[in-house]
Amino acid sequence: MDPRRVYSALVFFPLFYVLVRHLPPAAFSLFVAAGILLAQYEYYRFHFPVPYSPPMGLGLGLGLLVTAGFAVPGLLTEPATVTFIVMAILLSHVLAGRELKAGLLDTAVIAFGVFYVAWLLGHLILVRQMADGPFLIFFLFLVTWANDTAAYYVGTFMGRHPMAPRISPKKTWEGAVGGLLGSVAAAFACRAWFLASLDARDAAILGLLVGVAAPLGDLCESVLKRSAGVKDSGGIIPGHGGLLDRVDSLIFTAPVLYYYLLTVRTL
Repeated sequence: MDPRRVYSALVFFPLFYVLVRHLPPAAFSLFVAAGILLAQYEYYRFHFPVPYSPPMGLGLGLGLLVTAGFAVPGLLTEPATVTFIVMAILLSHVLAGRELKAGLLDTAVIAFGVFYVAWLLGHLILVRQMADGPFLIFFLFLVTWANDTAAYYVGTFMGRHPMAPRISPKKTWEGAVGGLLGSVAAAFACRAWFLASLDARDAAILGLLVGVAAPLGDLCESVLKRSAGVKDSGGIIPGHGGLLDRVDSLIFTAPVLYYYLLTVRTL
């Protein structure tokens, strides 16, 4: 393993703990907004050749608006807000300065970036707002991380059967099973360690759901990178590539965790 990955983790985890556990929710919302801004930018670079362009700026601005909607109750449910987002996306090609024949694809890329990154990842803010929110955030990150780590090591040493060779040749069914078991084990460990409010049944179900959703999120980003002809979404994190490479699993697991808990707690 690249030692830079270890150094990055040693720096990130203590700061992340303080942010989630001891700082106000607004600080976490700003942290998520900054992460969404960077990840969404990396996604737009898959398509747009110019590092900074008006349509990219518009897409990033709309992404921040969507993120703010998760932090400010009622903002995204206002018809005017949704209408503005849709109209702005439709007008994005007017600002592009690119050939007209690229208009349909450019507009689709802008729209997808808003919903793929900002909408899905914005659910982190909703999880933080729930009862036991800080501990649920730790649960989400640890169980998702356990899935990725277990899948990597099991796949490296025991992987024989490729899961999606055209998309991600190194991913195997053995690794996927190892990741699933890792996420379930991590869910029970988190329950015993700091989340006693989560009963055993919910821990098992969430472990399984995260264990399925995490590799699907990873594969979806791999499809986008394959289509764009790039290996990593960026290089901002030493040893890890881009931020989008690090949150691709969370993009799926955050909504899964939130809606499962929302359903269970309202029954």
